[in-house]
Amino acid sequence: MRTLVSALLLAVALAFAAGPASAAQDDPRLGALFAKLKSTQSAEDAKVAELQIWEIWGENKDAETARLMQHGIEAMAGDDEDEALEAFNEAVKRDAHFAEAWNKRATIEFAMGDFEASVGDIEHTLALEPRHFGALAGLGQIYVILHRKKAALKAFRAALDINPHLDSVRAKVEELEKDVEGDPI
Repeated sequence: MRTLVSALLLAVALAFAAGPASAAQDDPRLGALFAKLKSTQSAEDAKVAELQIWEIWGENKDAETARLMQHGIEAMAGDDEDEALEAFNEAVKRDAHFAEAWNKRATIEFAMGDFEASVGDIEHTLALEPRHFGALAGLGQIYVILHRKKAALKAFRAALDINPHLDSVRAKVEELEKDVEGDPI
């Protein structure tokens, strides 16, 4: 009996020790927004849906995690890469299930030229939120830099499958298709 009580106490402690749960990627509003993003022909409607998705992805119920994210974003905007990285590191530590914290850290790692770390964080982002078209587009950019054109094309196509309104990604796909698949005769 004592072992059972100890096991239950440990399970409860671990559940609370995991930190604040962030369900941004599981938000029930996302399904309709992704459907709209994929089906709309209107560039304006697509932009609105895309912005709403980004806003939801950035939400976190924990005030300190939200503050860290905002601080990191402001540091990025001010070109303070070290400060941004520190803020996103802390956000990931506070909430390891917060996909956007991983994505923002991948973004700053990319800016700092640490492509290996960035790819790792993008993979983590996508494990948490497979529909993250921004992470997929970023992955494609890294693969272009690393001269991995087939991998870049695959990542860019995946991003477009989720969000067909990414014009710069579409242009990159067209460019890479010529390089990878050759010009059709």
